[in-house]
Amino acid sequence: MEKILSKEEIEALLTAIMEGRIEPDKELSKGSTGVFIYDLFNTEHQVLVPNLDVIYDSFIRYNRVTLSNRLRRIVEIKKLGARPSKFDDFIQTLPSPVCMAIYKIEPLKGAALIAMDSNLVFTLVDSILGGTGTPGLPGENRMFTSIELRLMEKIVKDVLSDMEKSWAHVQATRMSLLRMEMNPRLVTIVPPEYQVITMTLEIQVEEFKGTMIFAIPYMTIDPIRDKLKVGTQLDIMAIDPQWSSRLEAELTEAPVELTVELGGTRITMKDLVNLSAGDTIILDKDCRNELSVKIEGIEKFTALPGVQGGNKAIQVTGIVSK
Repeated sequence: MEKILSKEEIEALLTAIMEGRIEPDKELSKGSTGVFIYDLFNTEHQVLVPNLDVIYDSFIRYNRVTLSNRLRRIVEIKKLGARPSKFDDFIQTLPSPVCMAIYKIEPLKGAALIAMDSNLVFTLVDSILGGTGTPGLPGENRMFTSIELRLMEKIVKDVLSDMEKSWAHVQATRMSLLRMEMNPRLVTIVPPEYQVITMTLEIQVEEFKGTMIFAIPYMTIDPIRDKLKVGTQLDIMAIDPQWSSRLEAELTEAPVELTVELGGTRITMKDLVNLSAGDTIILDKDCRNELSVKIEGIEKFTALPGVQGGNKAIQVTGIVSK
């Protein structure tokens, strides 16, 4: 069994180092086997939570419909990738200005954020106001107005609502918006050296594209790692209600072949070859008897022949069950 220092032994060791009685560099240079440097904050070897992307797959399905309905435009969303990074490194990669939404995931600890680039913000705002969705002038780099931020709050609340649905099978959550921010330097959801897991999504509104980045602290989702593993396995087999309704709508509009069989008879090949216009073929059924109605060659109904509005018609009398 691996030997682990007790709390008292760790405190004694730290005290010895602080007083100078032990020099870590000399101890490491003695060539002890099995000794390595471990950075408590650099947890990249474990920070990528397995199957976390399945939650974002579910979110994409929900939000694609929500955003398309709000904008009255065709919206496509796809994942660009997830990666772990220190919070300070992540913040430094964000452009300025950037629209950031800090939100709370209850009952989980801490806060998370959503970052949207200016192209996406201007496209969404222009579309909401009835424009063409043009992001803005090339090279335009200005701060967002209060009206633009207020409109983006509505988009963010839709995003959080769809994210709650995506997390529901793993953990019942309530996601609430805390505030909106434009300057990355004014945002601190965790200390700079703490790890966050980011997921970048590309959102395309017709021909215009922008990016939305989710950043969740590792410490926030670490307590539910086991539930996440089990829950995402169930989600793989879950039925998307939006997909089901779309499939149902498409099936109801699918064309099918309907045929009514008046009867049958047997003739020789010689008689068949010699048939001409005006010849009479005697069938094995009376026209007053029920006829067989077939859908794509399979008998489904029985019916009586008749005339409706000057056209030949049938009246369904029963359903054939097999």
